Amino acid sequence: MKKVSVKKVSVKKVRSFWKGVLTALAVLLCTAGMGWAADAEPIRIGYLAALTGDGSVWGQSEEAGARLCVKHINEKGGLLGRPVELVCYDTRGKPDDALNSVRRMIFEDKVVAVGGSNYSSIQLAIASVVDRGQVPAVASAATNPAVTVDPATGKVRPYMFRIAYTDPYQGRVIADYLVEKCGARKIAILGDIGDAYSEGLTEFIRSRADELKVEHRFWAFRGGDVDFRAQLTEARNWGADAVAMTMLYKEMGLVIKQAVESGWKPHFMGGDGVSPNIFEIAGNEAMEGSFWIQAMSYTDPKVLELNAVYEKDFGKRATEPTNLVAAYDIVQFIADAITRAGKAEGPAIRDAMEETKDLQVTHFRWTVDKATHNPLNKPAAVHRGTNGQLVFTEYWAPQDRANQ
Repeated sequence: MKKVSVKKVSVKKVRSFWKGVLTALAVLLCTAGMGWAADAEPIRIGYLAALTGDGSVWGQSEEAGARLCVKHINEKGGLLGRPVELVCYDTRGKPDDALNSVRRMIFEDKVVAVGGSNYSSIQLAIASVVDRGQVPAVASAATNPAVTVDPATGKVRPYMFRIAYTDPYQGRVIADYLVEKCGARKIAILGDIGDAYSEGLTEFIRSRADELKVEHRFWAFRGGDVDFRAQLTEARNWGADAVAMTMLYKEMGLVIKQAVESGWKPHFMGGDGVSPNIFEIAGNEAMEGSFWIQAMSYTDPKVLELNAVYEKDFGKRATEPTNLVAAYDIVQFIADAITRAGKAEGPAIRDAMEETKDLQVTHFRWTVDKATHNPLNKPAAVHRGTNGQLVFTEYWAPQDRANQ
C-alpha cells in the first residue's frame, strides 16, 4: 500500500478557519435579518457638520443625531432592501471647506441626499453644486431666505430644502416679543456685518420694528471681535431699553457679560444662534432673565427622550439636544422621501420631498411649501435664562403671523 502523507495543521489555523466561517455566517444572518442581501450596495446619505471650530458644539450633536437615525433605519431593514450609510465631513463652519466636502460627497461618494448644515453662508455656497449634481440638500438651522429661494430670480432653488423656520419669521418673533411682552420702546440691534445669517436676521428685526412703529438702531461689528463696550455704551446713551442680538452664542455671551459688568441690564433677546454653553461665557447671573428663540423646546418630552436614547446607545450625551433632534429628523425626512420615491436617485428624491405632507418627525409635523421649500406652520419656542439654564417659556407667534 502506498503511504499517504498527511500535512499537519496547527490548532491555531483550524480555529482561525472556523472563526472566518462563523464570521461570514454571522454577516449573512445579520444582513438577512436586516432585510438586505449581503452584497447589497448601500444607499449613501451625506451630512455636513462643523465637527471642529467655533460651531463644533452644534456640528458634533448633528452628526450624532444623523448617525443615530441611520442606526435605527438599518435596524428596521434599511431602505429599498439596502443598508444606509452615513457619509459625514467636517466643514469647520467654513463655506470653502463645505464646498469641497459636498463636491466629494456628490461626485466621489455618490450620496443621494445631503443633510446639514446649520450655517446660511455654507448653504448659499453649496447651492450651485447640489443643483449641478441633482442631489437635494436639507439645512438644519440655516434661516436666511436666500438658502431656498434665489433672491435674483424669486424662484425656489430646486434642490435646496430646510427644516428650520426662516429669518423673516424669526426676526418678527424677536421684535414682536420684545415690544409686546417686554414693553420695549427703543431696540438696539447688534450684529455681524460679515455674516449672511446675522445680516438677514438684523434686516427682519428692523422691518418688524418699523411695522410696530418702535424706534431701533443698529450697531455693527465684525466676526472675531471680542470687545463690544463701545457699541454698548452708545446704545445705553441712546436710551435703548432692549438689545436684540443677531450673531452666534460666543459674541452674544460677551455682549451680555460686558453690558452687565458696566451696570446696564436691558431686556436681552437673541436668535437661534444661542447655545447652552453661553452661560460659561456670560455667567449665570448676567444671563438671568434673558430671552432666546429656538426651533423647539429643550424640555419637550420627545426631545429629551431621543437624547436619552442616544446616550444609552452611544454612552455619551449630546451637548446640543435640539441639534441632535434636528439632524435625526432631517435623515427621517430624507428616508421617507427615498421610500416614497421608490428609488435612491436625486431627482426622484427631490420630487418626493416637495410632496411631503404631515410627516411626523420628532418635534413637529412636516409639510413642505413647494414655493419656498420651507416647512409650513413651524412654531418658535421662547426660552428664558433661568438659574444657569435655558428654560422653555412659551411658543410665540406674532399676531399677524404669515408663517414664513
